[in-house]
Amino acid sequence: MSQERYSSSSGWWVLIAAFVATTTLYWPGLSGTYLFDDYPNIVDNPGVHPSTANVPSLVRAALSSPASDFKRPLASLSFAINYLTTGLNPYWMKLTNLAIHLLNGLLVFLLARMLLAVAAIGVDGINNPTRRQGMLAALIAGAWLLLPINLTPVLYVVQRMESLANLFVLLGLIGYLVGRRHMLGDATITANPGQESRARNITGRTLCLVSLVVPTGIGLLAKETAVMLPLYAVLIEWIVLKFRALPEKKDKGLIALFLLILALPLAIGMAWLLPGIMRPETWASRDFSLGTRLLSECRVVIDYIGWTLLPTPSALSFYHDDFLISTSLLSPWTTLLSLLVLGWLIALALWSRNRQPLVALGIALYLGCHLLTATVLPLELIYEHRNYFASFGLLLALIPTLVPSHTPPESAIDGHRPIGFALPRYVLMAGLLLSWTVLTAMTAQAWGNPLRLAEELAARAPQSPRAQYELGRTYIVYSHYDPASPFTKLAYPPLEAAAGLPQSSILPEQALIFMNSRMHLPLSDAWWDSMIAKLKSHKPGIQDESSLGALTQCARDHHCELPTDRMIEAFMAALSHPNPTARLLAMYGDYAWNVLDDHSLGLHMIEEAVQAQPSESAYQVTKIKMLVSNGDTTEARHSLDRLRTLNIGGSLDETIAEMDKLSSRP
Repeated sequence: MSQERYSSSSGWWVLIAAFVATTTLYWPGLSGTYLFDDYPNIVDNPGVHPSTANVPSLVRAALSSPASDFKRPLASLSFAINYLTTGLNPYWMKLTNLAIHLLNGLLVFLLARMLLAVAAIGVDGINNPTRRQGMLAALIAGAWLLLPINLTPVLYVVQRMESLANLFVLLGLIGYLVGRRHMLGDATITANPGQESRARNITGRTLCLVSLVVPTGIGLLAKETAVMLPLYAVLIEWIVLKFRALPEKKDKGLIALFLLILALPLAIGMAWLLPGIMRPETWASRDFSLGTRLLSECRVVIDYIGWTLLPTPSALSFYHDDFLISTSLLSPWTTLLSLLVLGWLIALALWSRNRQPLVALGIALYLGCHLLTATVLPLELIYEHRNYFASFGLLLALIPTLVPSHTPPESAIDGHRPIGFALPRYVLMAGLLLSWTVLTAMTAQAWGNPLRLAEELAARAPQSPRAQYELGRTYIVYSHYDPASPFTKLAYPPLEAAAGLPQSSILPEQALIFMNSRMHLPLSDAWWDSMIAKLKSHKPGIQDESSLGALTQCARDHHCELPTDRMIEAFMAALSHPNPTARLLAMYGDYAWNVLDDHSLGLHMIEEAVQAQPSESAYQVTKIKMLVSNGDTTEARHSLDRLRTLNIGGSLDETIAEMDKLSSRP
């Protein structure tokens, strides 16, 4: 058997064993239910519940996500396909996520094997992977599949967006390295400057271009994190391949390629984003400013390293709204320490570039991955799924160092110089794999039962308002709104604890009011006072708006008897802040029209919602219905004309036909 044929099969049995272990660990978690953002994006989103698979309904599904202005149509379309085949059963949604995760594990193996081969050969070429490189790649992929920090992209259904986007990132990087192999040729053959070499360069450059542009474009349809693909590729070039197609000179075509697809879009993107980022109102609904966000993210990015390599249950608590925001370099003092560690990591990557390129590349990929979500964008501070690709960078730097080779000390294998003390490093590697496996198994078991998961996450994060609220909400669900149920009494302590925690939204107060009203039990004035005080103290966030929306719907559907004076007071407090969102305006319009029976106020509020967000068709539809109800069919027809301008790809054909028929009635 030749070395190439022998090498081509190395690592596959380890990878298959990792697939079996991953499937076994995750299987209990597939029986769980939906959680948190699964509800607005999937469960409560009628757009991803198509009745048929025709083009308009699928286009409507693709454009239905409330998670982003870019709508993430590929991910939403995948949810709709799940719904068409198996309904809303979360089991099949999670099983689809597991299949994507296993496919990504295969791609991580192929990518790691290619990078190990690149680092071993250097800039002279890309050779066939050796047996050791195949085994290392399988260990990296297997560890990545089992990492506890990568659990949420599998069992948290909505984060299919993250895993699906990174599927195309991994495909793009593999395709790019295949293109570079065409340009470099076999490392054992001297590059031929003749016609054959020029043809290989043209083919390789074309493949590199296609592999960066097409997967980035498709991945962006799943989630914006796919935009990082060109950055990852340029880091591989700068650290390992050094922009060379021939050993003696840099390839100017590659440099021009990255200027075109990375530097230029980055400049355009920052020019578009910066004016909004610098406006104070952009941060009004957040508990942090641009400056305090950047300080806080220094700590978050360093924390992620510990959560990835040495995770604990309390660290991986899913809800991280109890995180203490940094207000200065010394408040808390770990801010300065984290900044120094970040500086040390950057210095280590620069120092290792020509000595241990995989260490440098792993650090660079890890830090590069967080440039999008841990810098200037006004996103929430912490989410575990943001490490789905970043964790690969850490493993790429760590595992080849921990798994020693049996070569003389003067040689370098896989971009690493062997270090002594092989046995302790084997023991450490085995210990890490065991700890990752155990924690993933424990967490997946909890995810398989809604009540057990809520209790587990509340125990992991006792100071998290979201975790305590979710425990109380789960008890309410299990009570079936029966005052005699044992779960009813259990719901009050976590909800009242959540309401009293710093940085808590009005979700706990809303849940208490909602529960008691549904059960025809007294409503405490303290709950209303607390909710209204919070709405006055800061601009309502998404959770606050959702809470008001839930109370409005409950009152509108005659399930809750809520005092109108308190509800109006709550809405006035929420609307007292500058530039209220279209969603909040529409909610108050809904309450005024359907509960207060004040049609004039209801129509006025929905008109303000349309003005605040003219691209949202739902507000236009509501306005048309209100106008028709008031007998103003002329203005209703004008609004219908504006609705037609939003009909992209025929997604609103059925709605427009319905509104046309409605507004045509005498």
